[in-house]
Amino acid sequence: MTMELPLVVGVDGSDSSLSAVDWAVDEAARHGLPLRLIHASLWEHYEGTVPSGGPRRPSVRVMAEHIVASAAERAQLRDPDVKVSTDILPEEAASALLHAGDTASVLVTGSRGRGGLRGLLLGSVSLAVAARAPCPVIVVRGDKAGLAGTHERMLLGAGNPDTSGDAVRFAFREAGLRACVLDVVRAWRCPAHESADPAAPGGTPARYHEERARALLDELLRDAITDHPAVRVRPTTVEGPAHKVLVDRSAAADLVIVGARRRHGHGGLQLGRVGHTLLHHARCPVAVVPQQ
Repeated sequence: MTMELPLVVGVDGSDSSLSAVDWAVDEAARHGLPLRLIHASLWEHYEGTVPSGGPRRPSVRVMAEHIVASAAERAQLRDPDVKVSTDILPEEAASALLHAGDTASVLVTGSRGRGGLRGLLLGSVSLAVAARAPCPVIVVRGDKAGLAGTHERMLLGAGNPDTSGDAVRFAFREAGLRACVLDVVRAWRCPAHESADPAAPGGTPARYHEERARALLDELLRDAITDHPAVRVRPTTVEGPAHKVLVDRSAAADLVIVGARRRHGHGGLQLGRVGHTLLHHARCPVAVVPQQ
């Protein structure tokens, strides 16, 4: 993380955002970072809409102030040493968080907001932020063990070196601060049309693809292992679809990390199937780290 920048959390009063606040407080304490809580809504558009003579209700602005005050109080009770600031922004939530990402070390969101439809696994704001933010985004989701960080293990999905370098550095810094094991997984598959090809290089086609995955994994981790000798790293290659492998293994992790690259000609990132699947189904918080 960029240590001089705050850790920014989007809050909307939902249970999901309160879980994100709790998680972010602990993360800010580990990094020695200030915490900035943001509530964004187009409240200016709704003021004055109650018909005259009708029952008076708290203004949207007052409700927004209550949301951020409650979140700040919760954060201070969890760790009084973390410096907390708040902002209420008259802006669409995803846009506000994306703008805040320009001056944040990391953005943290819950997995679903107050406006989420029943049955959806991931809120539209969280998905938009994870797909477009200029800084790392952590979507706080998962079961109790994953949220509590009791596994003492982190999981890094190893992509290609051109899309995962920043994710690797992020993962090693996190594992070093937490003094936990870093599992690094590179999934591989043997295409069906090669399985019966006896002329494939390296002996059997499966062996060739496994060895290639191992070589890419070694290349990806070489510098980080040298720079972080205290981090306990467990690199492994696994046969199977990467999105399924990582979702399964997220059940034994406190944080799963994947890289994302910028799409040519677009402002967003290329999350791919792996990123989308983890954001919807991982059993622990998910960090999406853009390759700068």
